[in-house]
Amino acid sequence: MSDDLMSWLGRRETTTMVLHPWQAQALTASLDVGGGDLGEGDSLPPLWQWLYFLETAPRSRIGVDGHPQKGGFMPPVPQPRRMFAGGRSRYARPLVLGKVASQTREILKIEEKTSGSGALVFVTVGYDYHQDGELCVREARDFVFLNPQPTAPAATPVSVDEPPAGRWRLSLVPDPVLLFRFSALTFNGHRIHYDTAYAQAEEGLAERVVHGPLTAILLGELVRLEAGRAMTGFEFRARKPFFVDQRLNLDGESDGEGAITLTASASAGGLMTARATLR
Repeated sequence: MSDDLMSWLGRRETTTMVLHPWQAQALTASLDVGGGDLGEGDSLPPLWQWLYFLETAPRSRIGVDGHPQKGGFMPPVPQPRRMFAGGRSRYARPLVLGKVASQTREILKIEEKTSGSGALVFVTVGYDYHQDGELCVREARDFVFLNPQPTAPAATPVSVDEPPAGRWRLSLVPDPVLLFRFSALTFNGHRIHYDTAYAQAEEGLAERVVHGPLTAILLGELVRLEAGRAMTGFEFRARKPFFVDQRLNLDGESDGEGAITLTASASAGGLMTARATLR
């Protein structure tokens, strides 16, 4: 690992903004899974903090992939492809819509690994969210930077059975409109989510990719709709990508003691695993 990359460790910045209800209302409409209306004074659902404090790099500082160019807040790793690999969140108290809040983000870890496709670089970024002088949410997100894939990987079909009795399930098809709306709501210009030619020719993907944060939020919504208790923690790992127009099955199972095991799966092989803890 070069000294230049390691010099990004500890880089930190703080942003303050009002948590306007419109973003939450727009996501509620886009998901349309029965979450109910949200307005000023309501608690922001877990993971929905990803709708706020968005990086707004000028068009002149956008890379070919649609992301802000590296070397600003993110270290200038040489691998061109970027994916959201997973994360961990802890909720001390809800963020409240209509009020001022702050986010402080910091580069916590930079780690180089090797896989069958070559060298990978993982960058872990920590995020603290405060409101009314109190810490509300603390999270860490793992980003992985990869080399190009030469060809689109063939999908490996797997069976997706009906959930057994006692297991929760939410099922939907992320279509191009949902992917477009989520990209717009999170100011995410990454072309793998809306540009088929780019996704296939430049990044070696089979199709447009469903956002990792979108899948994680849907798993969180399954908990919110079924558990009837506040979430205190959520951690997830993106294992295989989901592609547009695949049916996405989100399953949850409680251990009866305040922990929920969660899985997002698709018949073409996409997979995300997660675990939620409840108050």
